[in-house]
Amino acid sequence: MKKVLSYVKFYKKESILSPLLKMAEALLELLVPIVMASVIDRGIANGDKPYVVKLCILLVLVGAIGLAMSVQAQYYAAKASVGISSKLRHSLFSHIHTLSYSELDKIGDSTLISRMTNDINQVQNGINLTLRLLLRSPFVVFGAMTMAFIVDFNASLIFVITIPLLFLVVFSIMTITIPMYKKVQQKIDTIFMRTDENLEGIRVIRAFCKEKKEAEKFGLDNDTLATRQKQVGRISALLNPLTYVIINISIAVLLWQSGLRIDAGKMSQ
Repeated sequence: MKKVLSYVKFYKKESILSPLLKMAEALLELLVPIVMASVIDRGIANGDKPYVVKLCILLVLVGAIGLAMSVQAQYYAAKASVGISSKLRHSLFSHIHTLSYSELDKIGDSTLISRMTNDINQVQNGINLTLRLLLRSPFVVFGAMTMAFIVDFNASLIFVITIPLLFLVVFSIMTITIPMYKKVQQKIDTIFMRTDENLEGIRVIRAFCKEKKEAEKFGLDNDTLATRQKQVGRISALLNPLTYVIINISIAVLLWQSGLRIDAGKMSQ
């Protein structure tokens, strides 16, 4: 990880501006409910049409500015992630040329090819997601909770239960899938090795009529890889529905509690 971070210095501006712009976008999103509360409580309740129109124009401006910030942040994140992974791939290729024949034989061509292609792409995606979500996600979660408590303390206590549940779901799925992804990576190395061996020894394979046997071996490895990827994919796929269920139940409870407090006169619409 330290070696990967050493390449960030080539894209300092992009690596700093991308998360900052995403955080600014999140800040604008958190202002929307406050503006809407003013529209309902002051504008609609008092029949003040100019005030409603003014705040609606403000909402449009906030949305446009947030969109512009999001697009620029995405551009910086993509530029930094692609550039860093490109330099990392170049350095890895140069390092491979310094290895001795015994080290190359020990590591294996399949592993080296996998590191140069699949692994670097994974690093690129990881950097991209980190730059886009590093500040935005925590800021949105804790910022939303803070703003909710500012609006109404009692009705927002549901966040105290919801947020730890969300963290528990995400952490549990990550704990289960990380070891499974390692097994998938091992099988990808095997596929690369099998393909490389068949390409290099294609004449020998044909000379001894071993095409069918090699095809069966490759098919078996490929099926095993597909099975493992499906297993880890099924578990990873639970993340979105589980979090959506928790969030929507929380919204339902929040609306119900807020409705009771509004009827009791303890909270404005």
